[in-house]
Amino acid sequence: MNKQELFSGVRVTPELIYQLLNHASRFSSCCFLDNREYDSALHAHEFLLGFGELASIDLTSDSSPDELDSFLEAYRGHWVFGHFSYDFRQNLYGIDCKKPDPVGFAQARLFVPAVCLKGNAEGIMLAWSIPEFDGEAFLQEVMQGPVMPEPLLPVSLKPKIDQNQYIGIIEKLRAHILRGDCYEINFCQEFMAMPVAVSPLSVYQGLTNASPNPFSCFYKAGASYLMCASPERFLAKRGQKLVSQPIKGTAKRHPDNVEADEEAKMELRNSRKELSENVMVVDLVRNDLSKICDRASVQVDELFGIYSYPQVHQMISTVSGVLSKDVPFSEILAATFPMGSMTGAPKKRVMELIEQYEPSRRGLFSGAVGYFSPDGDFDFNVVIRSLLYNESTHYLSYQVGGGITWYSNPEEEYKECMLKAEAIRKVLQGEGNA
Repeated sequence: MNKQELFSGVRVTPELIYQLLNHASRFSSCCFLDNREYDSALHAHEFLLGFGELASIDLTSDSSPDELDSFLEAYRGHWVFGHFSYDFRQNLYGIDCKKPDPVGFAQARLFVPAVCLKGNAEGIMLAWSIPEFDGEAFLQEVMQGPVMPEPLLPVSLKPKIDQNQYIGIIEKLRAHILRGDCYEINFCQEFMAMPVAVSPLSVYQGLTNASPNPFSCFYKAGASYLMCASPERFLAKRGQKLVSQPIKGTAKRHPDNVEADEEAKMELRNSRKELSENVMVVDLVRNDLSKICDRASVQVDELFGIYSYPQVHQMISTVSGVLSKDVPFSEILAATFPMGSMTGAPKKRVMELIEQYEPSRRGLFSGAVGYFSPDGDFDFNVVIRSLLYNESTHYLSYQVGGGITWYSNPEEEYKECMLKAEAIRKVLQGEGNA
């Protein structure tokens, strides 16, 4: 039997996905990327799963761009998974963070999986594996595993800062904007619990059931876990074309009231504040792409698109460009990372202000997780709507934030943050669809 056809007769169900993840998460390196059946021409795969480790590289602030490019060149033709944490900005901009890092993800990490599966609702294919991989034995073992996650006991996470502190910081940031230090800044706050014991798979299943989004991700590196239900693409490469889809603008859904739901969409589409945020980040992404793409090719494919997800409506714009020839990935990353939707403008100055005012280290939050395919294409998400967990320190946290402009109302910004956190709070309390 051809290895590519090994799983062709297996019906893909949520139970099978859980069984696959239950098996894959036994390895120290594991990455599951799930489109959650959203219709998008840019999504090359409904889901990908890589686990085990043929090779890996951890990048630090002392790593050179050549190390990243050399690793990717050495494993050209392979599947490569991994992450770039927000902290990797130190490597690119020299902005260090002195705050503690209880979750423990590396600044950046890539790994070549021992096994890579890809699939959709029709079936699962073995995309690549080491020669000694026994697919039939693997499938038998997977299907004998549990089909449901362990029940998630209620967990409460506490904010690092209270509402009054949050509002006070937003007023200070608005003062920076008034002085001309920046135009827009993304400010985030953390909710955490320690010590707490949770099942990362149970958390992931609950989170993505309650909030199924097209850049969902279950990611493990050693003792560190990411459970992610992101709706946002950071950057994708298809041939020579680069595409970024920044999100700026959020409105609450009203699933039981069609009229109110449509009204919320219209209010979002016509909000002066949200439009201001979105167009600023679009200009920032255009500027980033123009550094590595043929300038005449950089364009806005869609401006102020309104997309609906189970919890919220989002304003998403799409910016693309044709990559200049022979640009290594390290240069692409240096031009575009961290993503403008999670920083602001001008990028370096707002990152300095983020370091000054945010009470917590971001770590992998507002970084990116994704893959490189054997043909050299790649796709990375924006790590938002996510929980981070370290099973050694028993530290569990999530962060939420929003773009601050001069038009921002601090009280409304706080409400927006709470809206973004609602799905996570409900999951951890055993409410909703979890």
